[in-house]
Amino acid sequence: MSTKTGPQRFPGASRANWYQDDFGGDAMEVNVVVLHTTEGRTLPGYGGGSSAPNLTAVPDLGAKKFKWYQHFDIETSSRALVNLRGGVETNTLNVCQVELVGTCSPKTHEQWKAAGQEHIYWPDAPDWALRGIARFLAWMHEEHGVPLSGPKQWPAYPASYGNGEGQRMTGAEWNAFKGVCGHMHVPENTHGDPGAIDFSRIIKYAKAELDLGDDAPEDDTPSTPSKPAVPVFPGRKYFRDGASNTYVLQLGKQLVKRGFGDHYKVGPSRTWSEADRLNVRDFQKSRKELRGDADGYPGPLTWRLLFS
Repeated sequence: MSTKTGPQRFPGASRANWYQDDFGGDAMEVNVVVLHTTEGRTLPGYGGGSSAPNLTAVPDLGAKKFKWYQHFDIETSSRALVNLRGGVETNTLNVCQVELVGTCSPKTHEQWKAAGQEHIYWPDAPDWALRGIARFLAWMHEEHGVPLSGPKQWPAYPASYGNGEGQRMTGAEWNAFKGVCGHMHVPENTHGDPGAIDFSRIIKYAKAELDLGDDAPEDDTPSTPSKPAVPVFPGRKYFRDGASNTYVLQLGKQLVKRGFGDHYKVGPSRTWSEADRLNVRDFQKSRKELRGDADGYPGPLTWRLLFS
């Protein structure tokens, strides 16, 4: 059984519509975020929780911000995906699911617009809404190591329904995937949401939240060489008693490079040891951002600061 790691509640999210006590769920170590659209204008009832995601983002259009509702822990499986018998796992495959209130359907958008009903049409979402989703994804990257990357294809609805644009992953692709995707990308499902959401812009904003920068310059102006990219945090499960993997060795080498290898007798290795923990703790104590939680076990923030 997987073990939950990191914070399980998104800061500021309401638990007024909490369903985990009624529907349980499996513990997971999340490495994927799936984005949905509700195709409605208000917080759904989700059948009393039977089809609820982990979180719902409800727009306050006047204030230009979201009110977040959390229905399950970040690393407890929720219920918004179809999961057919005999195929791949969906809801329980290390997935945190988010429903975005609004529509990706141009037909629904025009109907609501004609009726004077304010809403978010996600293919043309306002900048504040994209930034709001980006802040959540930045938090998921920082606290749970979810990569800020995803599929290249985000086709418009209704062409995205089923697998109309060939965007849906195969079972093998889904099992190997880590990052951010849409309902339209998950196998065994047919829905086409969130449609042509501006995914590249969301990811750009999320990286800016964390000061990670973009992969490429926006123009041809010569610039000074940038620092090497920080490797993606692999997850807390790789740094536990008895763990042996390349990430432990990578961490150890970086600790030595940064001058925090005093507890090694012969140098870093692939096997997690007390020397690794003590060296990480020394590094954490050296940074004011980490002193309050200097337990010697690396999380996303420790990892980012160490490799920056």
